[in-house]
Amino acid sequence: MELSSEQSKPAQLVTSKKGGLRTMPCIISNEALEKVASFGLQANMIMYLTSEYHMEAATGASILFLWLAMSSFTPIIGAFLSDSHLGRFRVIALGTVVSLLGEILLWLTAVFPRARPVHCDDPLKEKCVSANTAQVMLLFTSFGLMSIGSGGIKPCSLAFGADQLNKPDSPKNERVLQSFFNWYYASVGVSVMFAVTVIVYVQVQFGWVVGFGVPVGLMLLSGLLFLLGSSLYVKVPPNKNLSAGLVQAIAAAWKNRHLALPPKNFDAWHSPKGSKFATPTDNLRYLNKACMIRSPEKDIGPDGLAKDPWSLCTVRQVEELKALIRILPIWSSGIMIGVTIAQHAFPVLLANTMDRHFLGKIKIPAASFSLFGILTLTIWVVIYDRILVPLVSKYTKRPRGFSFKQRIGAGLVISCLATAAAAEVERQRRKTAIQEGFLSNPKGVVSMSADWLILQHCLTGLAEALNAIGQLEFYYSQFPKSMSSIAVALLSLGFGVGSLVGSLVVSIVDDVTKKDGVSWLSSNLNMGHYDYYYWLLTAMSVVNFFYFLLCSWLYGHCEDKKNWDEGEGTKEMEDLSKSGEYAAIFSA
Repeated sequence: MELSSEQSKPAQLVTSKKGGLRTMPCIISNEALEKVASFGLQANMIMYLTSEYHMEAATGASILFLWLAMSSFTPIIGAFLSDSHLGRFRVIALGTVVSLLGEILLWLTAVFPRARPVHCDDPLKEKCVSANTAQVMLLFTSFGLMSIGSGGIKPCSLAFGADQLNKPDSPKNERVLQSFFNWYYASVGVSVMFAVTVIVYVQVQFGWVVGFGVPVGLMLLSGLLFLLGSSLYVKVPPNKNLSAGLVQAIAAAWKNRHLALPPKNFDAWHSPKGSKFATPTDNLRYLNKACMIRSPEKDIGPDGLAKDPWSLCTVRQVEELKALIRILPIWSSGIMIGVTIAQHAFPVLLANTMDRHFLGKIKIPAASFSLFGILTLTIWVVIYDRILVPLVSKYTKRPRGFSFKQRIGAGLVISCLATAAAAEVERQRRKTAIQEGFLSNPKGVVSMSADWLILQHCLTGLAEALNAIGQLEFYYSQFPKSMSSIAVALLSLGFGVGSLVGSLVVSIVDDVTKKDGVSWLSSNLNMGHYDYYYWLLTAMSVVNFFYFLLCSWLYGHCEDKKNWDEGEGTKEMEDLSKSGEYAAIFSA
């Protein structure tokens, strides 16, 4: 290992030579520039797919849904590799290189005409040549590489930065780490806003070659700055014996599935000395078979631990698995809001057909309207944390104002309003387009202002702020500290599954509603019925809200902090709230 020579030295001596604030510019700039590059490409990608690859709107949207889903799943793999095999430095470095390769491939599709279909000006795409297999594979390879690279950078950058400042014996450590979190997430927020405004503007004004070339240059600079500080970094070695407790509990329960459940006065449970869990709970009792000691001589070693942890696990492991299983129904209710949040493609296409002058003078690029959702999310977090929480807590007697479930439910309700607003605005837009004679001209710009789209973006941002933050705090409150990474992973998984469901919904709607070659999601927005599509999402969201109410009722009362270990996790949650970390987690 690279750190083997340093591990024998006193910790204070190692940290005095490596790490510290001097490494922050390299680490923060890596994450910030990666965000500018990736979001700058994603925001306007639907226009590239429809205009240069002659894809139908529904096809392009499905591809982007799948890309978002993949980008939500890969960070989980990246986190596992960094923690258990490669270490954070190597995973970030590899992720940066892979992302750069993906962006270079995408840039090459714009540079070389043969890398994409022949240019075609037919607004209905009836005479346009579709992309061949090689062209499609090149495009998909670039998307895949960018998702894989992002999966290496996203889950590791924050933890790697904290490694550089982690001096447990220093009384100033807490304040330094809080300052780092503030600067880190401020840079992420600024990066996303820069991406959906400046990068998108460059693409619109100077074309795809320049518009894709700028993110490539930024990603190259990101990698160089990160590697520049290599000799200064504290590189914590991975834990190759990473706990497999949940998997062991599942395996033990499966192996012992044929055993009869013991009586309630049974006391031969595997609970190591000092553990707070002497006996398992009665809920999900069939899992208790995993921690039953059948023969102390055969099952327990001289050290008091199980001889075969895959056949006998501890009571705590069983209770952790139960906590995860009990969470899953409420978690599944968050999939639908993931579908709503992932609606990036269609709003861009609709905005492109409307008058995009803001306040009468400034013309906003179609892809930049998502900025209003990000601003709403950020502003709400500040207002809620600094104004509403102190006010509401006086009446609810809860230190965080509203309960976790109340915020999750409120987010679901507002997501219903967001899709309903989108449906009504689209109905008016389509009506205006027909009145102005643009029924057969999908590229015609109607007189209706695109500012009407701001409402749905703001509502979506508010729904995300309430629901996603409520979900994360709820998972943290119900899991022990050892499962905190799972709490974050659940949210990412929910959004990833939501993107997959969104792709499936688009494909089904496009196929089922197609009549005479025109579906609700036709590339000719004026002949299609995107308002019907949004009403469908609204109906699904309403049903999902009642499903959440049922899951919430079945789950029962949940305390602000479950008593896994005294005080465990409380400080982490307070730091998250104070630093405003939430806003950037979901922007990221």
